[in-house]
Amino acid sequence: MNTARTVWRIARAGSLDRLQLTDERLPPPGPGEVQVAVRAVGLNFADIFACLGLYSATPAGGFVPGLEAAGVVSCVGPPLPGHPPYEPGERVLALTRFGGYATVLNVDSRYLAPIPAEWSFEAAAAYPVQALTAWYGLLRLGAARAGSVVLVQSAAGGVGLQALAMLERVGARAVAVVGSAAKVRFLRERTALPDAALVVRGGDGYARRLDAALAAYGAPGFDLVFDAVLGDTFRPAFERLAPEGRYVLYGAADFMPSGASRGWLRLAWQWLRRPRLDPLAMISANRAFMGFNLIWLWEAVERVPEAYAALAALDLPPPHIGNRYAFKDARRALDELKAGQTVGKSVLLVG
Repeated sequence: MNTARTVWRIARAGSLDRLQLTDERLPPPGPGEVQVAVRAVGLNFADIFACLGLYSATPAGGFVPGLEAAGVVSCVGPPLPGHPPYEPGERVLALTRFGGYATVLNVDSRYLAPIPAEWSFEAAAAYPVQALTAWYGLLRLGAARAGSVVLVQSAAGGVGLQALAMLERVGARAVAVVGSAAKVRFLRERTALPDAALVVRGGDGYARRLDAALAAYGAPGFDLVFDAVLGDTFRPAFERLAPEGRYVLYGAADFMPSGASRGWLRLAWQWLRRPRLDPLAMISANRAFMGFNLIWLWEAVERVPEAYAALAALDLPPPHIGNRYAFKDARRALDELKAGQTVGKSVLLVG
């Protein structure tokens, strides 16, 4: 029997103004699938880029955005070998390769994980994308370890806060870069980082502030830079990589349009001015540059349980929820996320 649900659907990418709240029917879960009554949805910059058509993995035609949610199992489809079993009533978090902005979901059970007993639904919905991004970028690609000096861009955002927590767990030393003095104050209250390691992004004094942060740790350069901004802050950080240092880029928030649509002229200008690297110079400097898009994990589902287990072993605290919105207010939530003034994670609450 089909289930009634409400979704945020966009007829075609290109503008956030095309997002529409729609009622529809969802078929029963198929083999290996679980149907989840959603209680909270996590918001990501990737959702905005997908709606604008600026995300490489954006589906063709109409789609429902959203990469993560949390809720309660309402029913299960026929079992399949290798698919974890779930029972109705279990609390679960879910990765979704789009489709997350919905009140009910059918999800392959391999993308699910149980919610820790002490966590709320909103904390669970805020967890998988940010935590997996930080884990893969910092620990798998970046090889962060005890004593590493790591620059974290957008450190007061959802991924940034997860990154700071992970670095603390492994004994690395973080330099937290944020976009405003207000976010510095937020991190000062939330972390034990020295003041010199709390850096406001950009401006004429940015390079000097990075040097002061390195000096505070007695370090000649960064062992790792973890960046989702790009733009004018790229070069000063890259030039301060230590020998064997790694620059890991997982986004380009500096390309975020200011309006509801793409703004092609501004994007073209930014594209022409984007940073360029000389591979031969990287050899002599003994530096590495790596980029990744977490969407690969949805296409390698057999690796999801391993990734969830690696996160569980870190025993991270629940994510910081900076903004909560009713499900019907998704458009406003995305506008505020796009403006770059939020801290922590933004979530939509269902019901």
